[in-house]
Order: sequence, then structure tokens, then C-alpha cells
Amino acid sequence: MRMHEHPTINYPEYHWPAGKRCAVVFSLDLDAESPFLWLHRGQQVQQLGEIEQRRFGPRQGLARVVRLFAEYGIRGSFYVPGVVAQTYPGLLPFLLEGGHEIAHHGYYHERIEAIPVAQAEDYLVMAQELFCTQTGLSGLGHRAPSWEMTSDFLQTLERRGVSYDSSLMGFDHPYHVGNMVEVPVQWTVDDALYFRYTNSPRDKTHPANPGAVLDSWIEEFEGVRETGGLFMVTLHDWISGRSQRLRLLRKLIAHIRHDPQVWWARADEVAAWHAASPNRDLYRVPAHSINTHFESATRG
Repeated sequence: MRMHEHPTINYPEYHWPAGKRCAVVFSLDLDAESPFLWLHRGQQVQQLGEIEQRRFGPRQGLARVVRLFAEYGIRGSFYVPGVVAQTYPGLLPFLLEGGHEIAHHGYYHERIEAIPVAQAEDYLVMAQELFCTQTGLSGLGHRAPSWEMTSDFLQTLERRGVSYDSSLMGFDHPYHVGNMVEVPVQWTVDDALYFRYTNSPRDKTHPANPGAVLDSWIEEFEGVRETGGLFMVTLHDWISGRSQRLRLLRKLIAHIRHDPQVWWARADEVAAWHAASPNRDLYRVPAHSINTHFESATRG
């Protein structure tokens, strides 16, 4: 029995605009304190350590990242939980003034697969209404908290007019999951994997050496360039807004920016390119493709 419904292998090469070899997107998940509050929802929280560490993001870290982007002319994609936009009402206008994309990232940084689909839709609608009130914008993109997704919620995103999703990793360039454009992410180029540390039981090791991470990210970029993919960098306000990580980012940007084969873009621009390009019909997989029942193999 096949594990899913799509047997195709050996896809053709992806084509980027203007003959570019690859695309680069710098994205930031502006979580602030929302994951901590979601994890401890319904509980009386006394400790201040992690929540203050996370509040460094909207207080200082975000502005520092935005200044670095402005220095190099980078327009980034910022995925913002609704409660963060509500708590910091000047945040979305600040990002738009810099030419950056704003997109949805849950409301409370809730994990989609852990709540009923109706509740997940309610949170999405709350976020859409809040963003529209604060900016006048609708039809924005979406990235799921913790990068988890369900088939049902993909259909919800489509029904609610979300323009694209950026949560999955089925290709290293844009593709369709059902009717939804997917702009893929990648764990290897996510700062939280290396630097997230709050001195809690969830932390298994100390933060990584930034020099080693820089080498790893440069190698990943070079590999993506060779294969013609998307280099999607994912940052967090309270992590990469720190001085050490800003220096890492500066060195990474300096390495990439001299390559004329790179298309520097926002995630919404990548999604729009894919939806209007000849690529759109070449990379399409079904949303319902999970089969957790395996029949025992028998031999005649």
C-alpha cells in the first residue's frame, strides 16, 4: 500500500523570475511572549525570567533587526501573532512603513493540531479582523505557530481568503498543497534551533557557537543556489535581535548580497510569482495525503 496519493518523482527544475538562480527571503516570527503565555494558559505564572527575555524582542530586538534590514535594503516578511499586534498596536504600522510584509502567525501562537478546527478558525478570523482594523489590509499570508499544519486548516485558510501559507517543507521552493500556495520553511536556517535558551526544562543544551552557525547557513545557501531553490531564513525578535546574532546576520547578508543570481524577495512576492508562473501546475500535491494504516505484507 502506498503511503500517500502522489507517486511522482524527479520533478523538473524550478524557474525563478528574470533568470535568477535562487530566491532569498529573510523572515521573522515576531512571537514576543505569546508562546510562553499559550503554554501556561489558565495557570498562575509567578516567574518573570522567560517572559522578560521574550519581551526584549518588541522592546529592542525588532527595531535592531529592522535597522539592519534597512541598511542593506532588505524588505522582510514578518509573521505576527494577533495577541502581539494587539499588545503592541504600533508594531504593524511600523513594519509597513519600512516596506516589509506583515502576515498572520496564529492569534495566541496556538498549535493548530492541538485545538479543534473551529477554534483555530475563530482565532484566524480574530487575527484577520485585528490586522484589518490596524492597517486596512486583508488577504494576507500565514505561517503556522511551530510550523505545524493540518489538512482541515489548509482548507480553512483557503476559505478565509489567505493568500499563501509558509509552514511546510515538501519542496525547497514554492509549491501547491491542494489549492494553497506553500512558501516552504526549513529548520536548518531557523535561529531558534541554535539559540533558543530560557533556562527551562525544555532546554537540552546551551546556545550554539555563532561562528559555526554562520558557516552552516552559508553552506546551506550555497547548496540552495546550486540546486535553484529558496533560501528561507527564519528569525525571532527576542533571539536574533541580540548583538551577537545581529553580527552573524550582517556577515550572512554580506556573503549573499554580492551574488547577482539571487532574487531578494518577500515571501508574498515569492508566492505571487509562483501562482502566476509556469511553475504553478508542475508542483502540486494533494492536501489529504496521510495514510496511517499499513497492511501487513504477505508473501505468496
